Amino acid sequence: MQTISIKAVKREAFGKKAAKAVRREGLVPCVLCGNGETVNFSVDPRDVKPLIYTPNSYIVEFDFEGTTVKAVLREAQFHPIREEILHLDFYRVAEGKPVSIAIPVRLTGNAEGVKVGGKLALSARKLTVSALVENLPDEIVVDVTSLGVGKTIFVGDLEYADLKFVTPATTAVCAVRVTRASRGAAAAEGK
Repeated sequence: MQTISIKAVKREAFGKKAAKAVRREGLVPCVLCGNGETVNFSVDPRDVKPLIYTPNSYIVEFDFEGTTVKAVLREAQFHPIREEILHLDFYRVAEGKPVSIAIPVRLTGNAEGVKVGGKLALSARKLTVSALVENLPDEIVVDVTSLGVGKTIFVGDLEYADLKFVTPATTAVCAVRVTRASRGAAAAEGK
């Protein structure tokens, strides 16, 4: 899995007033939880843009004055009107312990149902998985070549070594929907 390095500055004060003061300085207040320890810190919003405004998932390496800590993004809070980042929550990655993270889905192949006029629809852009950091892929690749009209691929149908899906097995990943063109092709074959 790809990593992003971000310079972080620890802050002593926390709470609503302290967070507002950090935002006035042009920084983003953040919290890092995990291993029974909570760290309040702030980062430059320009440093976290590649992490926030992308469909990809990353492991974040924070640099606290020389000390490196690995984490994953848990939640991002935005201002409802101005689209500025208000707060970020991170979860510390511990060596040897699995981490849960949402990973993007990429479809490959040309579905059989699309060849006869169906429409391929991606239902889940990201799936939450749990695995050790070294086993996390950059993306989950789903082959749709054998998918016919009216057929669906569910999370339970996917099998990856060293990955456990946290997303429920009944969640649809992608499907080939019936269209008028596919119905017409089926009717023409039936005559």
